[in-house]
Amino acid sequence: MADRMSSDGYLEAGYEYVIIDDCWASKERDNDSRLQPDPERFPGGIKNLSDYIHSKGLKFGIYADYGTHTCAGYPGSIDYLKIDAQTFADWGVDYLKLDGCYADVETMPEGYGEMGQYLNETGRPIVYSCSQPAYQEPKGIKPNYIQNWQRLATFGEIGIDIDDAWSNVTNILGWFSSNLELPVFLDLMAIWAILAAPLLMSVDLRTIDPIFRDILQNKDVIAINQDPMGVQGRLVLTKSTIDIWTKPITPHIEGSDSYAIGVLSNRVDGYPYRLNFTLLELNLTHIYGYTIKDVYDPSIEPRDVDIDQLIFVRVKPSGVVLLTATPNSAINVSLII
Repeated sequence: MADRMSSDGYLEAGYEYVIIDDCWASKERDNDSRLQPDPERFPGGIKNLSDYIHSKGLKFGIYADYGTHTCAGYPGSIDYLKIDAQTFADWGVDYLKLDGCYADVETMPEGYGEMGQYLNETGRPIVYSCSQPAYQEPKGIKPNYIQNWQRLATFGEIGIDIDDAWSNVTNILGWFSSNLELPVFLDLMAIWAILAAPLLMSVDLRTIDPIFRDILQNKDVIAINQDPMGVQGRLVLTKSTIDIWTKPITPHIEGSDSYAIGVLSNRVDGYPYRLNFTLLELNLTHIYGYTIKDVYDPSIEPRDVDIDQLIFVRVKPSGVVLLTATPNSAINVSLII
């Protein structure tokens, strides 16, 4: 996978981590109580794997679990947090996902914080992905995100792992199909971009269809997702069972932000629905209007739109239209006039 990421354009597009999930470890720790890899899956050891991934210009991520066991039954970290933190640093780990199976949710705030402290003490920069909220919420415990971020300087997981079903996607959107077909894949990329969610691929890059590869590497969508403002999109308008989300992005022009606009249909009536809205309805107020670009359809020429001018789009059932709105400059407007 590292070879494919570096040679097939994924690294250039911005994907930089290769992360191994559960089931990489041996069922037993070594004589020094350190985690060790399964000798058949990783005969050369994790450090050799990490070094190879780094040699490709990529970063290396690994999975562990705060509880007594991982979700698949491999050794957990709860009694070995400091040892495991140092082990991961010694292996050259750049990203740690710490799951929460087989653990007491009441101890998670302290325990996840403790692991974060031990990771910091290693001196190695490691992205720390905490699954703590995914286990607290079902128990009615509201995670203290501000405290978590202040203590850990990282990001957390606020939902369960999802399958490629539309109902799971709409459940996530409520928070802020067994076969994944092309239109749904386009929708997912647009949604993750608007939500500023980490883009994680779970796919065999050796056999991926070029159509899906091109979507994953769409530079305009990735630019929305990775915009330096780092602001998550918000639901600002619902019309005719269609949600419109906006996400402020760069560039800033004459004091106004640009925006990504995601138009998400919840309709199931079997045909593309013609929707109209104005930028004013979305709280976009730049006096000189905006240039609107359709991110997914390059055949549509970008167009200048006044803030009170109707915009028409056609949205497929359970589909998405993804636009960007860039403020027009007063100088350019005067030249056109």
